[in-house]
Amino acid sequence: MGSKNKLKRFRENETFENVFQPTREEVVSDSFPLRGKWNTDFFKNDNPLVLELGCGKGEYSVGLAEKYPDKNFIGIDIKGARFWRGAKTAVEDGLHNVAFVRTQIELINHIFAEGEVDEIWITFPDPQIKYKRTKHRMTNSEFLKLYKKILKKDGVVNLKTDSEFMHGYTLGLLHGEGHEVLYANHNVYKNEGSPEVVTSIQTFYEKQYLEINKAITYIRFKIKD
Repeated sequence: MGSKNKLKRFRENETFENVFQPTREEVVSDSFPLRGKWNTDFFKNDNPLVLELGCGKGEYSVGLAEKYPDKNFIGIDIKGARFWRGAKTAVEDGLHNVAFVRTQIELINHIFAEGEVDEIWITFPDPQIKYKRTKHRMTNSEFLKLYKKILKKDGVVNLKTDSEFMHGYTLGLLHGEGHEVLYANHNVYKNEGSPEVVTSIQTFYEKQYLEINKAITYIRFKIKD
């Protein structure tokens, strides 16, 4: 993507009411105004709050928002030029139950209050296969502790990935630490009984994976207290 195109998208993001791009200083100082007030001050309802972490172009967040109008969705990504597409689609389609925040996932406990979030989606994260990159895997122990802080008591996490490595690593860690695996599937499009929410929404890259018969895996789990 050319730098001019990126700048254009950044400028357009600033005009969207569904996009929030706080500075790091604002976030870490806990002065982000919607923390703990997403439902009352932005969505203006009591519907469940669902996050997509590392939302990329925002296709999954928008797809979920269309499918579940009785829930509120927020896509999180550090690259605003990416989720510009999802934000623009939501504006054009009049979807008022989806928003996007440009920030680092490591800082989400400054964007959301303790127990504010009902559900988390992690869709096609970088598996960070090299051992020295373990700390960057989005389902490692430290990230799970972070998610637990903002999730409600019965909150759940969904991992959808094309990486067998990420799937296996996460399952092993969940079982090893005693978390509750609610559902696990090594190939959601081949095995019967896959949840519709997993198979009915596909990202651009997911469709490419399916064209070359790459298996898509899925885990749904709860993080123990």
